Amino acid sequence: MGRRGFGWGREVRSDAVPVYPPVTTGRAVTGYRSLPRGWTVVERRFAGPFTTGVTYRRPDGRTVEWSSRWHRKHNSRLSRVRPARDSVLWAPHRASWWIAVLFIVGSMCFLIGPLPGFSAFVGGYVDAAVFFAGSIFFTAAAALQWLETINADRGPTAAGAGVRLLAWEPSRVDWWSSGIQLVGTVFFNITTFRALGTIVDVPSYDRLVWRPDAFGSTCFLVAGYLAYAEVADGFLRRPPWRLEGGLVTVNLAGCVAFGVAALAAYVVPGNAVPLDATISDGATAFGALGFLVGAILLLPEGYQTRPPERAGARASVAIERGGP
Repeated sequence: MGRRGFGWGREVRSDAVPVYPPVTTGRAVTGYRSLPRGWTVVERRFAGPFTTGVTYRRPDGRTVEWSSRWHRKHNSRLSRVRPARDSVLWAPHRASWWIAVLFIVGSMCFLIGPLPGFSAFVGGYVDAAVFFAGSIFFTAAAALQWLETINADRGPTAAGAGVRLLAWEPSRVDWWSSGIQLVGTVFFNITTFRALGTIVDVPSYDRLVWRPDAFGSTCFLVAGYLAYAEVADGFLRRPPWRLEGGLVTVNLAGCVAFGVAALAAYVVPGNAVPLDATISDGATAFGALGFLVGAILLLPEGYQTRPPERAGARASVAIERGGP
């Protein structure tokens, strides 16, 4: 049995045993309840307490690669259908496509808002309204992402029916990541809405505007790091050099930049100005650019028809539903 740890991220079972019925003691194998009869666990990959990937062996001897992110993005009840007219740029029947589009629009609002001269050109109120509109798009995208997560199928081969609005599944890293990000977007709704009518030099500015901004940025940073660890198979590992690895990396960079922007935007009582408005605006724009690139990369990720081959995986691999 391999070591468990924040940076190790791998557990190999040479004495693989059937995992049906589902494991009910200790840590669940995948965080999902439905596992096929007769399947065995060859390898489990994890980040801390969260399973991020599993290699199964079927009764016929073939192996099946399962990953948390791929399963959520492609085996959710909201994104499973793929008509013949499906394409990278146009797939409105899939939640994953809408998530990408809404994040793209929201990111563009946060990218344009802090640009030098934009506020002077449109006025402070319109500039604040652009940020508020961007936060609404962020929340819509995050809400869909949450629904996509909790409506993922219940196992490597099980297909669920009906759409759920709430779920309690703390053993899943994606449940935490999508839920925390959704909370963060709500904080951004609050701070950008209050900024529409709150003057910087009023005593209550930090309480009304800055604190929700700081809470939202913290939520984004935690959610972004969890998504990064999910793809990297460990909290102290680097993600693979492929599409989803680049996606979570630029997203995490955007989250860090938003955190820097929040710190620089703090208004010292009595000064009536942020600590450093230039750094705050620049970091906000940089963070929005990271989110924009990540959102654009969501489009080809959602269009993929089979999981990317994992380094070190066996050549004869059956895709999650047992296909060739």
